[in-house]
Amino acid sequence: MSAVKHRFTVGEYHRMGEAGIFAEDDRVELIDGEVVEMTPISWRHAHCVRQLINILPGLVGDRYLVDAQNPIALGEHGEPQPDVVLLDGGLAAGRLPIPDEVALAVEVAESSLEFDRNVKLPWYGEAGIQEVWIANLRDDLMEVYSDPGPQGYRSTHRVGRGERIVSATVQGLALDLAQIIPSR
Repeated sequence: MSAVKHRFTVGEYHRMGEAGIFAEDDRVELIDGEVVEMTPISWRHAHCVRQLINILPGLVGDRYLVDAQNPIALGEHGEPQPDVVLLDGGLAAGRLPIPDEVALAVEVAESSLEFDRNVKLPWYGEAGIQEVWIANLRDDLMEVYSDPGPQGYRSTHRVGRGERIVSATVQGLALDLAQIIPSR
């Protein structure tokens, strides 16, 4: 007899939280039906997120809402918490943002790099999130993914130190990598 996994729904996940199964300060997210513990945040990770939430509003104006480390709704089995997102302005109250309302999702990755690339990224692409950046702190570069489809993202490029990150989908969004990824 083999073990059978149970994929939790968003509703079950929320009921577990309401029942106190997760402590208020537990860092977990629902990824494709599995409750996944998030990795601790290093100083470089925190710096990168902080820089993005401070710089992005000046670059996109009031066209988008900049949000950080809050869940987005990805179907019946998912509520990932990207590090930073740009959300379309007219969000409805009383629910989480859906993929059509996410203009850009950013994952800041050091120890979570493989998980973000191999699990979250294809899932974001399948959901139709137009653009995802992975701030790769291991290699000091930004991985830019756009043109989503059922198999993930069809367009990808890397931006290194001394180069500018130019959004493929958000008009006028461009910044220097050095502005957000700190030197070691």
